[in-house]
Amino acid sequence: MLDSSAAIPDDRRPIDMAQWRRTRRVLVLQGGGALGAYQAGVYEGLARRDLAPQWVAGISIGAINAALIAGNPPERRVERLRQFWNEVSSLFAPLPAAPIDGLRTWINRSSAALVAAIGAPGFFHPHLVNPFLAPAGTAAAISVYDTAPLRASLERLVDFDRLNDGSTRLTVGAVNVLTGNSVAFDSTQRRIGPDHIMASGALPPGFPPVVIDGDPYWDGGLVTNTPLQFVLDEQQREDLLVFQIDLFNARGPVPRDLADVEDRIKDIRYSSRTRLNTDMLKRIHDSKKALRALIDRLPENLADDPVVKPLRRLAQEYATTVVQLIYRQKPYEGGTKDFEFSRQTMLEHWASGLADVDRCAEKRILPQTRHSGLTVIDPGLAE
Repeated sequence: MLDSSAAIPDDRRPIDMAQWRRTRRVLVLQGGGALGAYQAGVYEGLARRDLAPQWVAGISIGAINAALIAGNPPERRVERLRQFWNEVSSLFAPLPAAPIDGLRTWINRSSAALVAAIGAPGFFHPHLVNPFLAPAGTAAAISVYDTAPLRASLERLVDFDRLNDGSTRLTVGAVNVLTGNSVAFDSTQRRIGPDHIMASGALPPGFPPVVIDGDPYWDGGLVTNTPLQFVLDEQQREDLLVFQIDLFNARGPVPRDLADVEDRIKDIRYSSRTRLNTDMLKRIHDSKKALRALIDRLPENLADDPVVKPLRRLAQEYATTVVQLIYRQKPYEGGTKDFEFSRQTMLEHWASGLADVDRCAEKRILPQTRHSGLTVIDPGLAE
């Protein structure tokens, strides 16, 4: 990734916030369960600066947050996000921050164990029948939890008519259980309903698959935990400002015990594909740059050659700026962080997202762009 503290290259120019607001803004939200409150905080920070997205892409909990954003008018989005996150964390009243990390670790693990046992309000609860006793092929036989509460929450908090009216584009990712292929459900191509959002978050074996048009779908994170590729795969015809919100940090210490090992495995597994996507985009940019340089060196009589014309179109680029905001977990969080839904932790995650956007603005990281090609900014590297 490029260090945002590095000198600005010749082909990048400082611009004001007004120009950022004219650029097509995309919010990319990956999966991460309870960590999704961080994404809500980031959205609130962007909205405060008039940088709300025109396109939201999400997977798993990111798809739920994305639906809450795209399916509400701008003035109600933060309110709806708070309603959802307050409800799913309502089993645990806010507590004073534990003064000792070890004590807080115990509190967090206890709340995660409670969620595993009884579920999260407005999200999921255990099936009444044990999976090993349920009839084969039923939802109860192939999953631990019932997600009917999530459907009710989506129907109550998301205006699906608004979500599909084209004012804010929505893309959510899922995996076809039969083929194993990743699928993008996009509001510009089909009508999106609660089933598409639930399919994106149907993480097995916890949640059952969701059937859409006769095919069963699981959580999109089984193939890729970030929907960035859905955005980059589209033929680009304008400059993009992409806020990629990652919930798992690729950087971390050497584990000290098995709990640390579990935590580190999860971070590496779910963050590595994000790096793969941005690295691939960088390689594509370098290839297009080289192709443009080669075309510019051709004799003038070849400018309109039928072989050169498609190559010229292929080499064309718009500016893509990816601002990567990564949740950096607290010392007391561990391998249960993605299903630890306590109110105190939810509020901390939300505040972290809001603070990271504030930090970007304070460092003046945002007012930079390129005439063309790729810029990847990780504000954390500048600290």
